[in-house]
Amino acid sequence: MTAEAIAQVRRFNRVVTQRVGALHDHFLARDRSLGEARLLWEIGATGQAGRDVRALRSQLGLDSGYLSRLLQALQADGLVTIGPKESDRRVRIARLTRAGMAERGVLDRRSDDLAESILAPLSAGQRDRLAAAMAEVERLLTATMVEIAPLDSKHPHARYCLDAYFAELNRRFDAGFDPALSIPAGVAELRPPHGLLLVATLRGEPVGCGGLKFHDREPPEIKRMWIAAEVRGLGVGRRLLAELEAHAVARGADRIRLETNKALVEAINLYRSAGFVEVAPYNDEPYAHHWFEKRLTP
Repeated sequence: MTAEAIAQVRRFNRVVTQRVGALHDHFLARDRSLGEARLLWEIGATGQAGRDVRALRSQLGLDSGYLSRLLQALQADGLVTIGPKESDRRVRIARLTRAGMAERGVLDRRSDDLAESILAPLSAGQRDRLAAAMAEVERLLTATMVEIAPLDSKHPHARYCLDAYFAELNRRFDAGFDPALSIPAGVAELRPPHGLLLVATLRGEPVGCGGLKFHDREPPEIKRMWIAAEVRGLGVGRRLLAELEAHAVARGADRIRLETNKALVEAINLYRSAGFVEVAPYNDEPYAHHWFEKRLTP
């Protein structure tokens, strides 16, 4: 990346933090900081159901100590209560009080007023350009928040991704999909030493996966590539693919393979654009119509 790009990001950050009032201790002219206001808004997003404190910490990317201080401040103001979840007393739930709901309503109205004040000086065309640019920035910033890491295939996030993968194949394939009829690439095959599974998460929630299945004398295979609909178009699939290739190289592989079904047009386009070349069938996978291979550079 260039020094110019880094400087532009820093300029953008300075302008935004100043324009939205993030520099002030009393955000939106209320007696609380931006962090407290945002936390109040997130807790109230589910109404009276409240929010799991651990989920809040993961979603907002906050240090546990800092989150505790924010919650304590909101509790001291009578806006939030913290208590155990009825079905699992190990889980702490943050809920808004009646005063907290009222305060959240005030913050919503003042946030709308702030947004209008940003748009008001602009012409109609400029407003459209700004809104479109903000939507693009939001998508790109969201892409930077996706984290990819190896995960045990028995982990709940891994199982969620694999179940979602099977469900999507069952919807999209002409005759449905039965994992029992496919060449095995499940929990056992995607754990060391037989393979590995990468899981992509966004704000602590699983949004994608991709696996490698190792063979003694044959190139490793990419298996179980799945991306959640809400993050498609953010480059998550390409990142997963690149990291799987890197893991294959680390194991000494000079080639990598995969097979796929004709219904998965987006995946086929991704593989071809990433340098995969169609080859003759190398296995008897009943659901495959295309077989691909790529030479890897150490």
